[in-house]
Amino acid sequence: MAAAAALALVQPGLAAAADDPSTTITYTVTSGALTLSVPASANLGSGAPGTQISAPIGPVTVTDDRALISASWTVTAAETDFTNGSATIPATDATYAAGSVTTTGTITVTPTNVTLSNSPQVVVTGSDGVGDNTASWDPTIAVNVPPSAVGGTYTGTLTQSVA
Repeated sequence: MAAAAALALVQPGLAAAADDPSTTITYTVTSGALTLSVPASANLGSGAPGTQISAPIGPVTVTDDRALISASWTVTAAETDFTNGSATIPATDATYAAGSVTTTGTITVTPTNVTLSNSPQVVVTGSDGVGDNTASWDPTIAVNVPPSAVGGTYTGTLTQSVA
């Protein structure tokens, strides 16, 4: 063992001499923004009064390019009442189910199924993130059409945001 240690001490190139030049290397890891992309529109289909109309609305994606050592974010959703001229179906007759969430990078996500309302509610949270990460899901919106609903096309606005 002592012979091997002595051999290591005399081999060239294992240690820098006092007069060898050195170079200090630096670089910058850039950071970006926290963003959310959502479908511009969605059609849930049709159904009779007293039934439920539901469908996935298309991919929702959080992109976290902030390059943080400890990242977290929260996605909320709020729905306006659905209207058809003077007829209204309240937002609270609709639900939001995120379904399965696909991620890249390091992030832990937790989806929460909610009954929608005019006020923002947490639908997906991201925690324990490191560096850049993404999370994507295709939420299903379901509307319980009241038995007293008037026929026609109803429109509402789903607002999702990330912070």
